[in-house]
Amino acid sequence: MGKIAKFAAVIVSSVMLLSACGKADLSNEKAVKAEASKNAGSTVFGPHEHVNQKPTPVKINRIGEHEVNIEMTSQITDIEISKGDMYKAWTFNGEAPGPVIVVNQGDKINFTLKNIDPAIPHSMDFHAVHASPSEDFANVMPDHTGTFSYPADNPGVFMYHCGTKPVLSHIANGMHGTIIVKPTSGYPTDSEVDREYVIVQNEWYKYNDLEDFTNGTPKYVVFSAKALKDGDINTNGTVGALVDKPLLAKVGDKVRFYVMNVGPNEVSSFHVVGTMFDDVYLDGNPFNHMKGMQTIMLPASGGAVVEFTVTKEGSYPFVTHQFNHVTKGAAGALKVTKDGHDDGSEVMSH
Repeated sequence: MGKIAKFAAVIVSSVMLLSACGKADLSNEKAVKAEASKNAGSTVFGPHEHVNQKPTPVKINRIGEHEVNIEMTSQITDIEISKGDMYKAWTFNGEAPGPVIVVNQGDKINFTLKNIDPAIPHSMDFHAVHASPSEDFANVMPDHTGTFSYPADNPGVFMYHCGTKPVLSHIANGMHGTIIVKPTSGYPTDSEVDREYVIVQNEWYKYNDLEDFTNGTPKYVVFSAKALKDGDINTNGTVGALVDKPLLAKVGDKVRFYVMNVGPNEVSSFHVVGTMFDDVYLDGNPFNHMKGMQTIMLPASGGAVVEFTVTKEGSYPFVTHQFNHVTKGAAGALKVTKDGHDDGSEVMSH
């Protein structure tokens, strides 16, 4: 796929975006902004016009007790974000949000990014690691591969995203996701939890419109469920995905949600209707343990582990209590039945 890119000082001679960590090539930046302005809200970025790359599975291979190899792609993939509304998303592995990554506290991560976007550089900013951004989050040019290593020493639920300038465009166009660093000693409530799901909130705006990303309001605000293991429900950031296909639990279950708000701009006030949170770990760190919460405030790039018990059969909607965002799609549902299987009953939604 090309040369290995380990450093950020790459100057782009064509109409490409710039490194988030290198010095700006101002003439090129103006060209990129002009192209984005010309295409904003109407047509796709020119070189992406006929590109729709098939989703590529993420590769995660443990090579030692405390070392893991992760390989991801940056690519352009069409996603239907609402019925009949297609978005030529900038993605990791053809998903938006990208696939959930799970590692252990204390792991060394050897990360490889294959940039199969034919036109634009991309990068990876993991909030879960200690790194030198100018080296470890460096741009990977089109049709090139970059490899980087760093430790994941702190447990939690963290955001990852493309860090290439302008960062807002890369995140808003779909390049975001969740990495979970499992605590060495687990959570105090591990033995009580019956079901686990990863829930990600994100926003969609006018297509590749930096002005709208910066000053506008989101067209959609949505929830996704990302698979923790093979066979788990795994959705993109599409309106109604978790209402049309609700999550499942049985009466008496203690349910754990790993929740992440990837933004890029809005706050999430995460709430599950019909219950309260027995246990909450802010940013997913066992040290940040709270109990009896009704709503959890998540800033853009904020995460949490929330746990609650369902005591009766029925539909339990989950929402952001920013209700203007619920009207734009920020709602899902947990269906609770006697045996934990879908009984075909109608789902209550907000």
